Amino acid sequence: MKRFILSVAMLAVAGLAFAQNPILDKKYGTPYEIPPFEKLTIENYREAMLKGLDEDAKEIQAIVDCKDEPSFENVIVALDRSGELLDKAEIWSVLKGASSTAELQALASEMSPLTTAHGNAIRMNKALFAKVKYVYDNQAKYNLNKEQQRLLEKTYNSFVNGGALLNEQDQKRISELNLELSKLQLKFSQNLLHDTNNTYVTVDNVKELEGLPQANIDRAAALAKSIGKEGKYSFNMQRPSCNPVLQYCKNRELRKKVYEMYNNRCNHNDEYDNKAIAARIIALRLEKAKIMGYTDFAAMQLKDRMAENKENVYALLDQIWAPAVEKAKEELADIKAMMKADKVKGEPQRWDYMYYQDKAKMAKYNIDESLVSEYLEINNVQKGIFYVAGKLYGLSFRERTDEYPVYEKTAKSWDVIDKDGNVIAIFYSDYFPRDGKGAGAWCTSFRGQKYDGAQRIQPIVCNVCNMTLPSADKPALQTIDNVETMFHEFGHALHSFFRNVHYSGVVGTERDFVELPSQINEHWAFEPEVLKVYAKHYKTGEVIPQELVDKIVASNKYGQGFATVEYLAASYVDMDLHVLTEVPANLDVMAFQTKKLEERGIPKQILPRYSVTNFSHSIGGGYSAGYYSYIWAEVLDCDAFQAFKETGDIFNQKVAKRFRKQILTPGGISKGSEMYQNFRGRQPKVDGLLENRGLNQ
Repeated sequence: MKRFILSVAMLAVAGLAFAQNPILDKKYGTPYEIPPFEKLTIENYREAMLKGLDEDAKEIQAIVDCKDEPSFENVIVALDRSGELLDKAEIWSVLKGASSTAELQALASEMSPLTTAHGNAIRMNKALFAKVKYVYDNQAKYNLNKEQQRLLEKTYNSFVNGGALLNEQDQKRISELNLELSKLQLKFSQNLLHDTNNTYVTVDNVKELEGLPQANIDRAAALAKSIGKEGKYSFNMQRPSCNPVLQYCKNRELRKKVYEMYNNRCNHNDEYDNKAIAARIIALRLEKAKIMGYTDFAAMQLKDRMAENKENVYALLDQIWAPAVEKAKEELADIKAMMKADKVKGEPQRWDYMYYQDKAKMAKYNIDESLVSEYLEINNVQKGIFYVAGKLYGLSFRERTDEYPVYEKTAKSWDVIDKDGNVIAIFYSDYFPRDGKGAGAWCTSFRGQKYDGAQRIQPIVCNVCNMTLPSADKPALQTIDNVETMFHEFGHALHSFFRNVHYSGVVGTERDFVELPSQINEHWAFEPEVLKVYAKHYKTGEVIPQELVDKIVASNKYGQGFATVEYLAASYVDMDLHVLTEVPANLDVMAFQTKKLEERGIPKQILPRYSVTNFSHSIGGGYSAGYYSYIWAEVLDCDAFQAFKETGDIFNQKVAKRFRKQILTPGGISKGSEMYQNFRGRQPKVDGLLENRGLNQ
């Protein structure tokens, strides 16, 4: 035994790894180089990250040390190709959102300051920027094509936006701000993950759940058992758990408890409270913007987006706000009538809205969403999603779950095959909630599309959602909202499947353009032709009756007043926080939210879709001064879908081919306004959005 220990020590001294790290191997040796998830450990990720940071730093230094005259190839392309191991190692960050553990959260806390400091060091490397600027200033002599010109422009701007033109003192402060912001945003997200998955409302008696479908009661019983409360019924703050209570439960007090718990996530004055964190993030963002020469953070964020400035954002929001509030008031009158019929006295409260709106919808259109869900079994819905992709773009899908590495046992893997039989991407569908998964739904990738010489490397794309789970006696039957979400996220996946760029630096589109491919895909979800393909009763296999299809179509605009107001409210708060030119030292973000929305005349029965303390899009990052992007892109997607409708064929091949070529394929080679112009032949009109939401009636 002693000899063995000495041998291990000698190997370690010699610099040899005792346990092999698959990430460090040149090839995984798996199909399509899919990461071998089941073999990877936290130590593998840590080791690969540290080595990746070190290698990238050396690659950057090699660009700086190169004695040749700076050129597009030895500076811009070299930069674009640097950090390959670091990119490969960062697959753990995808798992952090989809399947977080205490170990992954600890790794995130350890790596966040290192990666932030690494990025700061690159963006503020004066010698490196001098070479980038030389190429930028002399670009005329390089005979660049459009994609190369765009790469050069985006590379140069990334340095300028990162502080390359600042003096040394300001650069130092920007680095400090970036580091603190990365830590705060990570803490904000980790607090939210806790409060979403680990805070519960529990009831003792099934009689308190009158009106709740049996499948949801079964899930509540199972959740209670899993947290040591067998015989009771528990709900966490994942939407599939708490939303059915708000929609179906007669118990008003229970609805109130669930509603307030959900909307006050990270607002309980405990160790997971996000109020002070959010206020500090807003203050630091403003300080950063001012150092960079902007009056406010929104101005800095918007300059490279389609919206361009805050005036254009507010103009769009304001154009929709008034008709949305009026529509919400109409819906509120229906709710009051339903409450009166139920002999409930007093004004409707926020926790009454979903419950009585559902009753009003049923009364108006004779449609029961719980019965509709019996035709929306999740595997059939996915078949419908694949059907639309096949009809529009000639894609087919081959399940490979038993053959490909899978990071979670409930996730499935698929080959994405084009009409010529080529596998153009690998797709993972990960639809069910679980401990450690973040709330909501998103599209991500374990590897983006890229080129290895002349060979296109397939992207590995994943839809991560929190759909309704199976119950004791029923499969996973979905709500109409969940079906729309599945189609939405698959629209993002299509964008990733078809993207075809040669440089990673031109992958991304503007934040307020990126939702166009996802939101337009929702339009096919409840088209009668599509419903007849996938909407089949889970017991009988009967195709959804035409009568029920007609009811869905007729009722699909009902409730849009409420939905639009709660969305716009969140968009306003996001903008209002980020157009501040001064942040009070004692900023109370929740009081700020209340004051701003009251000034705009929000109905008291509606809160924003996310309150500041759980507003991950805005405060956690990604959509900071950008939550408006969904409605901005909805103007585009409604107008774009009209291009199909105008032909009389929602699967018109000429239009689909043009959409794929002009919108899905170019990545960020062209600006969003140019791509849309190329597709539609003109810029979009807002009319389609107002019609789609029923706000022009």
